Amino acid sequence: MRSIARALYAEVKDLPVISPHGHTDPEWFAANRPFGNPAELLLAPDHYLFRMLYSQGVSLRSLGVGDRSGPSAAEPREAWRLFAANYHLFRGTPSSLWLDYVFVKLFGLEERLAADTADRYFDSISAALARPDFLPRALFERFNIEALATTESPIDELAQHRKIRESGWRGRVITAYRPDPVVDPENEIFPQALRRFGELTGENVQSWKGYLAAHRKRRAVFAAAGATSTDHGHPTPRTADLTPMEAERLFAKVAIGKATADEAELFRAQMLTEMARMSLEDGLVMQIHPGSHRNHNRQLHEEYGPDKGSDIPRAVDFVSSLKPLLDRFGNEARLTVILFTLDETTYSRELAPLAGHYPVLKLGPAWWFHDSPQGLMRFREQTTETAGFYNTVGFNDDTRAFLSIPARHDVARRVDCSYLARLVAEHRLDEDEARTVAVDLAYRLPKRAYRL
Repeated sequence: MRSIARALYAEVKDLPVISPHGHTDPEWFAANRPFGNPAELLLAPDHYLFRMLYSQGVSLRSLGVGDRSGPSAAEPREAWRLFAANYHLFRGTPSSLWLDYVFVKLFGLEERLAADTADRYFDSISAALARPDFLPRALFERFNIEALATTESPIDELAQHRKIRESGWRGRVITAYRPDPVVDPENEIFPQALRRFGELTGENVQSWKGYLAAHRKRRAVFAAAGATSTDHGHPTPRTADLTPMEAERLFAKVAIGKATADEAELFRAQMLTEMARMSLEDGLVMQIHPGSHRNHNRQLHEEYGPDKGSDIPRAVDFVSSLKPLLDRFGNEARLTVILFTLDETTYSRELAPLAGHYPVLKLGPAWWFHDSPQGLMRFREQTTETAGFYNTVGFNDDTRAFLSIPARHDVARRVDCSYLARLVAEHRLDEDEARTVAVDLAYRLPKRAYRL
């Protein structure tokens, strides 16, 4: 099996990287300025890292993470030393796998990161980041990235993407439409986001008709900036198919901030169906990322704000939740809806059977907490028998950590080759078929699914 896996891996290891969904900052590529220092680049933006450190009593502020009152005053070298002294906490985790890859492959640092090597790491990485070959665009090209999608909200004016296009640089950095701030009535910025939404579009977003027209306008702007997909981060995958009159009445309460929690969930559910309808019109691929209890640590959220590592997976139901959307659009071969989950119990029971039947559905790869060697393997083992390979979309890294992109794709390619090698060794797949599938998973399927 190992020799077969190595032969398969040789076919895919140097293929271009397709990164069709992620959260890197487009300003990096627009300005193409040097990254600041190791703590700023590798530590402060990475919630995988500081959630583990926080669990062991390390304060976020000491790691350089600002709170609602303003930026952290932590000196970058001291934050890095603190991280290095606690690096042992990441043993056996995908975070250490990715970081060790970065340390060795990019910076040539083969000694283990620890308290006594912290300054050596900090100085070596800082010196490298000052060189022209470590500028964002140079790294993009060194990583062999063919296409990379960032994710912006409807109230983002996409100025950085415009700068990238106007610069003449040929790297393909595109955006994706993430409407959550103006779709989720329970989002803390919803009232001001809705107001800005109306200002940007010139539509009356206090009316249901104007609100939908505003989405269509912004989606068209995003498509013109290169977007091929939308992304929806909802608490659950619930969908609804209300009558126009019911939807209008519901929106009237949402728009003035009078919706109950149940009505907010119903509105999010209706908006997934509305977004599917718009995707059928404009061709944007639709991604649904449900199943996270966001900001579970109330005290941390109140002090530091959202997205600080306290999101927790929750159980979800896809079969019943998606039924209204699928009744309306499930047989539309022109529409692609990519499903992700943090609830692995749904892989074989719900997701694989759904994607193995409905033309509209595809399965996104193991995501977030499950983006690991074991998690990626569990995904293949539990979905392939029912959904096959061609109702999945290959791999996407879904990361803010730019330097980890090659490592994440390399891990995914190795796991897929390992799984395929097992099928070959067990005479369930011929080796020439496995070679084709390996290339499909690494390259062709994400290009096809995301219309790249």
